[in-house]
Formats: sequence, structure tokens, C-alpha cells
Amino acid sequence: MAFLKYSLIRLALFAPLFVLFDVLGLGALMSVICAGLIAFAVSYLFFQKQRDEATAAIQRRFSGKSKPLRTAGEVEDAQAEDTLLDANPDITIRTDAKSSDARSSDAGGTDAKGSAAPGKNS
Repeated sequence: MAFLKYSLIRLALFAPLFVLFDVLGLGALMSVICAGLIAFAVSYLFFQKQRDEATAAIQRRFSGKSKPLRTAGEVEDAQAEDTLLDANPDITIRTDAKSSDARSSDAGGTDAKGSAAPGKNS
């Protein structure tokens, strides 16, 4: 939420400056450059607290210390799959394999590793 708040502050600084410079006749490209530089400078000088909070939020998200962004149903499904795999060690799951529709139209009937594709009688 802190990242969104800081981004909105910067956007609120950028938008009116862009309109002002465009009305003054600087052209679209120069208006973007000037508004961006001034919005950056103002936010850097006067919004340090919000910037630090946004940085901390991003660091928490990518450090692995935050909660996963999964619904309760997704967590339950993952646990069920883990239980199935633990009970049946001979089963392997390949998420990089083609879908079953694509395999049925595959002339060789084998996957990239050369083993028979499921549903094919070799």
C-alpha cells in the first residue's frame, strides 16, 4: 500500500506539471521530460518518509518475509497435491509439458525427452 501511495503522490505531482508545460507550448516530449524531472526532485526532497516506506514494502515483498499471495483454495489445492505426491512417489508432475490436446496431434507421440506421451500406446 505504501508503494501505491508514493506512486500516486508522484503522479499527482507529474500530471499538473505536464499539463502546465504542454499549455506553455513546450511540446509533448519536453513537457514529459520537464514534468518528470521536477516531480522527481520534489518527491525526492519532500517525501522521504513515503519513499522509505515504499522501499521497505518492496523489500519485504521480494525478500520472502511477506505472506504469499495465494487464496485459501490455492493453498488447499497445493497441500492436496503434496499429499498425493508423498503417498505416490512414482508419480511425477511436469509443468513444462505440452497440454494433452497438443500431444494428441503430435505425430511422434513423444515428449521432448523422448518418452511416450500419456494416452499414447507406443
